[in-house]
Amino acid sequence: CSSEAVDHMPCEDPRRNSQLSREMNFYRERHCPKPEETPLCLIPPPDGYRTPIPWPDSMLKIWHSNMPHNKIAERKGHQGWMKEEGPHFVFPGGGTMFPDGAVSYIEKLGQFIPISGGVLRTALDMGCGVASFGGYLLKEEILTLSFAPRDSHKSQIQFALERGIPAFVAMLGTRRLPFPALSFDLVHCSRCLIPFTAYNGTYFVEVDRLLRPGGYLVISGPPVQWAKLDKEWADLQAVARALCYELIVVDGNTVIWKKPSGDSCLPNQNEFGLDLCEDSEDPNAGWYYGLKNCISKIPLQGENVVGVIPKWPGILANSPARVKLMKNGNDVFEADTRRWARRVAYYKNSLDLKLGTPAIRNVMDMNAFFGGFAAAIISDPVWVMNVVPALKPSTLGIIYDRGLIGVYHDWCEAFSTYPRTYDLIHVTGIDSIKDSSGKSRCNLVDLMVEMDRILRPLGKVVIRDSPEIIERVARIANGIRWKASVHETEPESSGKEKLLVATKE
Repeated sequence: CSSEAVDHMPCEDPRRNSQLSREMNFYRERHCPKPEETPLCLIPPPDGYRTPIPWPDSMLKIWHSNMPHNKIAERKGHQGWMKEEGPHFVFPGGGTMFPDGAVSYIEKLGQFIPISGGVLRTALDMGCGVASFGGYLLKEEILTLSFAPRDSHKSQIQFALERGIPAFVAMLGTRRLPFPALSFDLVHCSRCLIPFTAYNGTYFVEVDRLLRPGGYLVISGPPVQWAKLDKEWADLQAVARALCYELIVVDGNTVIWKKPSGDSCLPNQNEFGLDLCEDSEDPNAGWYYGLKNCISKIPLQGENVVGVIPKWPGILANSPARVKLMKNGNDVFEADTRRWARRVAYYKNSLDLKLGTPAIRNVMDMNAFFGGFAAAIISDPVWVMNVVPALKPSTLGIIYDRGLIGVYHDWCEAFSTYPRTYDLIHVTGIDSIKDSSGKSRCNLVDLMVEMDRILRPLGKVVIRDSPEIIERVARIANGIRWKASVHETEPESSGKEKLLVATKE
């Protein structure tokens, strides 16, 4: 591609999206180009690109030349977000609502919610800046997925990923976020400026869908005890009361609520017109699914209560509650866990993937099923974005029940991330994750060019599929300048599959 495309995100392209409706921030959501508008080309790195600084040093500094965007440093440097120092950007750990650093802010939250000890595992940071909050929660083994739109802070998610912190680009606008119900133990907003009470509390209702019973909601900044925002603050408290959230504390400009552990307390009388959803409403739908202003009825809600479910890391190997909703779920889950332990042992011994070394930090599994691959590499210094294709059975809730994170995605479209953001991309059954209904955007070439876009130079790819598909994949890999080799699968595998291992030159 041309050098202007260096940071191109096909579905978050400001030049095209800026012409769309501003209502409910629709224009900042995903809007993908038509297949014929998508040039088939490889995105070049910026001049002076260097192999990223390895984890954990990357938390504190990255190469300036890898993303030479000074806007945030200039605009937010005084709040401790980041600043330029020689050839680096450095990250002091601050944020708009915690200029003294995320560490002391998290310590303060820990006076009111169980930050330590494995009670909380999955968190969502909304409007995250450069994701220092999520980064510093990692040492408590809380896995935070951070998101922000591509907005005037242009490259905040790009910085987060270059630091090795789990993040993706998203906007809470007109649609649900791409997660199933009851995914997170903690939802955090530090000056995220989401109008939670607008449109009759619709955005608060979406947080409620995503938060587990007994989970915590933390909001810092406007409108909490904020000058000239008395009505917004009163409304925010009213919608929390309408959903029977327990007020834990209001401390300065920070409020903490706890979601009730039982079934929703609705319908009680409330000024927001909130009621229970129809039985036909799927609480787990999250891919291009419009926001609903009703409270979902969620099966097995009582088996998903924070503080009652096993603590981390016990939940990883436990058969999750939502597995029971599948036919022979427990047996399938246990077989999948064993299979991935075997496969990963073979991958590490025989394929030179650099798993477990500082070279691999950001990992994506494009067809994650139960998250078995991510679970098998849990002791490595990595985090895994587990993607459940939108056209597959919705197993993403099971992944979250294990204390792992991920999103729904349709692989006929570009992923919501910047170029050069993953060190390793893994996919089992690459031919099964694209829609075969004849969409022209859905062929293997397009899919592998998209993989190339999000893979870092010298990044690794592992593709597992039938010998015929691997043969096709190998030809395309050569065409997009990957250095590829084909391998047999592990001796114990019964299927007729082959493995392609590739490095992006």
